Amino acid sequence: GDIVPGNSHFDTTKGHIEGRRALALDCTIDEAKQTQLEIPFKGNVDPKKLEKALQEHSERIPFVIVTITNNTAGGQPVSMQNLREVRAIADKYGKPVLFDSARFAENAYFIKMREEGYRNKSIKEITREMFDLADGMTMSAKKDGIVNMGGFIATRRKDWYEGAKGFCVQFEGYLTYGGMNGRDMNALAIGLDENTEFNNLETRIHQVGYLAMKLDEYGIPYQRPAGGHAIFVDAPKVLTHVPKEEFPAQTLTAELYLEAGIRGCEIGYLLADRDPVTRENRFNGLDLLRLAIPRRVYTNNHMDVVAAALKNVYDKRESITRGVRITWEAPLMRHFTVQLERL
Repeated sequence: GDIVPGNSHFDTTKGHIEGRRALALDCTIDEAKQTQLEIPFKGNVDPKKLEKALQEHSERIPFVIVTITNNTAGGQPVSMQNLREVRAIADKYGKPVLFDSARFAENAYFIKMREEGYRNKSIKEITREMFDLADGMTMSAKKDGIVNMGGFIATRRKDWYEGAKGFCVQFEGYLTYGGMNGRDMNALAIGLDENTEFNNLETRIHQVGYLAMKLDEYGIPYQRPAGGHAIFVDAPKVLTHVPKEEFPAQTLTAELYLEAGIRGCEIGYLLADRDPVTRENRFNGLDLLRLAIPRRVYTNNHMDVVAAALKNVYDKRESITRGVRITWEAPLMRHFTVQLERL
């Protein structure tokens, strides 16, 4: 019965919320759905939507969550000004704020490069300022922590800390390591330090920008501007003959793999799952093919291959008229294990 407002909750976050019979309420700015629109902070929470939710449902809202960067909207950043606005609205109604922080360092980079007053601040300084606005955070450390496995929870609230300790011991391990071994914890400490250095972030984000430039040359539509960790191709604008009921982004993902063995990921209608009440597919969001680029792995020559392969699929898009259908799906977070067949 709870309601958790935020900016395009990521799939596992939304799955945990809905698995507890609560509602994940998307309060992202409307501009995020216009993939060809270029604005600097497309991942922002809409303050008016958030305020309306709190006015109408305050007693049902336990906290507000902000995803930095906003992955579901295409790896789009959230501005410091917007984080302050969210904090002020939450304080007005006495609600805590959580950050879903998998790509916080990339978010800090975009604040430095795009928001007035931050050009001369370090990534670490911006990171500190961001997290000073939160009561707690969760992090999948495989992203901006640059580790193979693991993550963590942090909070300034003693009651949350004491509560989380019990769950950690029950399900993961002792509270000082959870399910992580010492080697990965040491790697995480180094990764957090290295990845909050400007040069490291700039090299990585410029590579994403290079792929975007190649797609611009070929006229392939993607969520603009290019995000920090991936390019998100606007699948319905590519596979214009594949109906939404046959999952264009998932179809494009398969076509790209067949073309060149490139493994993309659907961030769209399959990931959106079914409405918990009606059990109907949710088609009201974006349907994107995510081309996520691992750090410190690929050269720009690899990006050329990805772009050329996508161009080959784009060139034959008129002949792709059917998509895929579901033959089996889990009741929650189906996209991880769904079984599909081509039509």
